[in-house]
Formats: sequence, C-alpha cells, structure tokens
Amino acid sequence: MERREIDFLMHAEPGAPPVRWRVSEGLVPYPQALAAMEREVDLIARGEADELVWLVEHPPLYTAGTSAVRQDLLTPDRFPVFETGRGGEYTYHGPGQRVAYLMLDLKRRRRDVRAFVAAIEETIIKTLDRMNVRGERREDRVGVWVKRPERPPLPDGSPAEDKIAAIGIRLRRWVSFHGLSINVEPDLEHFAGIVPCGISGYGVTSLVDLGLPVTTEDVDICLRQAFEEVFGETAAEAR
Repeated sequence: MERREIDFLMHAEPGAPPVRWRVSEGLVPYPQALAAMEREVDLIARGEADELVWLVEHPPLYTAGTSAVRQDLLTPDRFPVFETGRGGEYTYHGPGQRVAYLMLDLKRRRRDVRAFVAAIEETIIKTLDRMNVRGERREDRVGVWVKRPERPPLPDGSPAEDKIAAIGIRLRRWVSFHGLSINVEPDLEHFAGIVPCGISGYGVTSLVDLGLPVTTEDVDICLRQAFEEVFGETAAEAR
C-alpha cells in the first residue's frame, strides 16, 4: 500500500485530553530544545503529562539523523552540527523556518509508524493548501514537495520540483519526538552546506521563494488547523 492510500486520521482515543500547543518566541538553541523534548517525552510516556506540539525556530545549524552519511555534509565548519537520534539524514534548521516538535503517544492513537509519517505529511499538505500551495508526497522520498513548472524538466523528463518541508521522527515507548519543518523564509543558500536529507538532484524552496507574502505567524495558524483536522483537538499553553 502506498502512503497516499493510508488512512491519515490519527485522532486520540475517546476521552483523551487535548494536545498541548506551545509556541516559543525568539531562537531556541538546539541543545536546549533536545533536552526539553527528552524531559517531555519521558513524562508523556509515564502518563504524567499530556501530549505536546512545540513550535520553535533555531539559530543556523545542521542536524544528522541515524542514516546520515558523512560525505553529505559538504561544509562541516560552516554551522554547528548536532547528532540526533531521529530518522533520516542531514537537514538544516535556521531563522525563517518553522520547526514543529511532535510529542505524541501513539498508544493513544495508532501503533503504526508508517501511518504516522503519512499523517504528518498530510498535515503539512493541508497546511500548504490553506495558503493555496499544492504540496505533494513522493513514495520514494519522505517530506513534502512542490512542482516548479517554470524550470527545465529533470534529466528523466519529469517536472522539476523542490522540497518545502522535511520530516524526521523518533519513537521511545511509542511516544514520538522530533517532527517536521516548513520553510517559510529561511536563507535557502544555507542548505548548500549539505545534501538535504541525502537526496541530490532536487532543490529546496520556501513559501516566500514561491512568491507568498506570508509570515511564520500565518503558517502557525494554518498548521494548527491542519494538525487538528488530522490528529485532533489542541489547547494553547499559557505563556
């Protein structure tokens, strides 16, 4: 079964509390974010905290997933590089990119990692759709892509396309962490220091690069609506 054929809805079991929705202002250092995720995941797994979606931006940095290959890090001295336990290869995080860390208990939803990844993709696609951008999934590549018909086709004759959103997750006791990133208005040149997600031959784009005059706050509204459609109710944390 292809991912597009999977049932994307992953609402929690009846009676489950809403997912906490947290938004951090400013740039959050990556080690601080990772330590906070570790604490939250432990509490959620023990039943001592509700699930959490945490929206952040980071200073410029690269992260390496469990499948990262060293030669895909083209300029290792450009930005800090952090080893992570998430799936995937190298990716870039930085200002102008919305990162959403998803700490969800799949025991309360569905213990199906493939369906979970498809549900995250669907959340991104629905987010983009709310801004009149058509995001698409690819069976041979995780993430969300947009076609660029104004560019020459690829060598195999298929339309040119760029990646606009990345996904990388890890599970511990069926609680997820890490998550997704959507390029709003990052410096796209910063991606040149890596082979993004180990996939060569494709570009990277952003909403602003596509000509949309949007802000991160605009994306946050659409992302929350899309998340609730796929995963269920959220409740904003008090600041």
